[in-house]
Parts: sequence; C-alpha cells; structure tokens
Amino acid sequence: MVAFDFYPRTRVVFGPGSITRAGQIARETGFRRTLVVADPGIRAAGHVTRVLDALTAENIDTFPFDGFGVNPDSAMVDAGVAFARPLAVDSMIAVGGGSSIDCAKGINFVLRNGGAIGDYRGYGKAVTPLLPMIGIPTTAGTGSEAQSYAVIADAQTRMKMACGDASAAIRVAILDPDLTITAPRHISAMAGYDAIAHAVESAVTVKRTPLSDTFSHQAWNLLSEAFERVLLHPTDAGPRSAMLLGAHFAGMAIEQSMLGAAHACANPLTARFNVAHGLALAIVLPHVVRFNAPAARDRYAALLGAPRRRARDEDPAETLARRLEDFAVAGHLSITLSDAGVSEEAIPELADLAAQQWTGGFNPRPFDAKGAEEIYRAAM
Repeated sequence: MVAFDFYPRTRVVFGPGSITRAGQIARETGFRRTLVVADPGIRAAGHVTRVLDALTAENIDTFPFDGFGVNPDSAMVDAGVAFARPLAVDSMIAVGGGSSIDCAKGINFVLRNGGAIGDYRGYGKAVTPLLPMIGIPTTAGTGSEAQSYAVIADAQTRMKMACGDASAAIRVAILDPDLTITAPRHISAMAGYDAIAHAVESAVTVKRTPLSDTFSHQAWNLLSEAFERVLLHPTDAGPRSAMLLGAHFAGMAIEQSMLGAAHACANPLTARFNVAHGLALAIVLPHVVRFNAPAARDRYAALLGAPRRRARDEDPAETLARRLEDFAVAGHLSITLSDAGVSEEAIPELADLAAQQWTGGFNPRPFDAKGAEEIYRAAM
C-alpha cells in the first residue's frame, strides 16, 4: 500500500440550518475583524446578510468584499488585497462556491505575504501563515473548503494557477445544504458535475492512497445517487445534503490524491473559449476515462462496485464513461466540443496547453500533448 501522512486541519460543521452557528463559531475561533468574501450573486440570494447578522450579533466587525466573479483571477485578488489592507482584518469568511473560497484564499496569501498571487504557485511558499478562515459553500461543487489550495487564473493568460500552503486550509467548514437550494438548475448541474469529476479522477491518480480511496469512493456513492435527484427535485433536502457532503469528501480526496487529465484538458477550454469549468469537464471526462482504461480499468471497477455496473457492458471504464455521459445529458450540459463552440482547428493549441497543466502529471496513464489531442478529438 502507498504510504500517507494525514493531518486534518479543518473542522466540519454539517447539517441543515448550520449557517445560524456562523457567528458563534467565528467568535470561538477568535475572529474580531473579519473580511467577508462573497460574489454579488451570493449577496443577492440573501446568504451574506444572514452571515453578517450572525457575526454582528457576536460583536464581530465585518467588511464585505464582492469585487470578483466566476473563475477569480490575479487582478481580482489584487483588488481584494487593496480593499482589505487598510482594514487590519484578523480573519476571513468566504461564502459561496469555489470562486468565493478560492478568491478569499488568494487575497489571504498576498495580504499576509506580499507580492503577487503568482509568487505562490506550487506549495509551501507562504513565509507568514495565512489568517484563519471559515468557508461556507453554497454550491455542491469544488470542495475548495476541504483543500489547502487556491486556484486562481492569471489575468493575462487566463490559465489557472494552483497556490497551496498548509495554512491555506480552511479552519472551519460550515456545510449547510439549505444554502444550495437557491442555486439555479444549471449551476447545480455544472457544480455537481465538477464534484463528480473530482471523485472519479482522485480515485485513479498515481498519488492515490487507501485513505484517498475512502474519500473518493464515498464521494462517488453520494454524488452518483443524488445528482439526478437534485435536478428533478431541487428542494428535496436529502439529495441536497448528499451532494454537499459528497462534494466535500471529493475535495478531501483531492487533497490526498490530486487530479488528472480531465482537469488538464478542461482548464484550456475555460481560458481560451470561456467554457464554464463544469461544462468543460462534462465534455472531456468520459473520453479521459476511456483514454485511461488500459492503466485504470481495475480502479474504475472498484469505484463503480459490482452492483453499479451495467449488465450489457463488460468493460468497467466504458460503463463509467457512459454513466458520466448520462449525467451530462441529465444536466442539459453540452457533450461535444463543437456544441460548446470549439473548432477542430483549435485542438493543437489546446493540446499543448493541456500538456502544461500540473494535474496531468498525476494521471494514471502517461499524459502529454499527443494524449490531450486524442482526448479532444474524441470529444469533437
């Protein structure tokens, strides 16, 4: 078995209505002057007001920042740092999807250590520990609240940078499934597919361990059973809870196991063609599973479990790939590159960019520009 070193850094508070405990938890964690990072859509949904009220009730000073959008970039991080620097904040709370949580982490890196967010690409480059953070996800997607990385796009190239540090781990994650009910259907579909991709990829990487398998397999069980139910019955508390917890477990799996070729292929689609991350994954992930079959067939079989295999399919990788395609159809997500407006002429450039992505190095089958081109052409 592969050796591992597991050090849980995040307290997890899960359950419907748990957002009401945000003020108490912040006070217990020592928060006094708090930067609250949430995008305008989350503020419009009313979630931020609830958090601010809970903090105010505990006599905690709050400073809301919403100057960022989907796929936060280095310029947005700089804007957040400029906003926060004169406020002498001692803590941060991120409310929203992965964009809010990653942006808060990015601001924290630069606020505490100076320079630019690109200086922290990689892991362990923060000399000064980051301020303590609370993460309150409102979508069941990235699982960023379970990870010690911030994923920030370069404002010039639009390519994503992974910046990690032990102190970037969220101190407390508040998982309240009630908050995810307000997400529009297409957001639930794309975020949910992102979480599913995390479970699938983390289950087969070259860095996977028995511990990461525990998280990725449980994430898959929860997400695969709940995904279509959430889309059909969006106010049903059971599937919402399963999706949120499954996304968190998938984030824990990433922290131990990393990701693979699907994320390496998805990132250039977002950077060059502005394809939403979850949609990009829905397009490429089934073809990545087929690409990986020679090296990961047994691991895909273990993920599916015997009762979950289709009787008409002998190959577990093909079974899984078709299941993933079914999820995309259920979510009304495009399943080809051409549907997303990507031309065949762009494939060589996309393949070169995909080969440079750090997650490709953890893929179970060796991955390079030739492999990326094979995946993209299959997805046309």
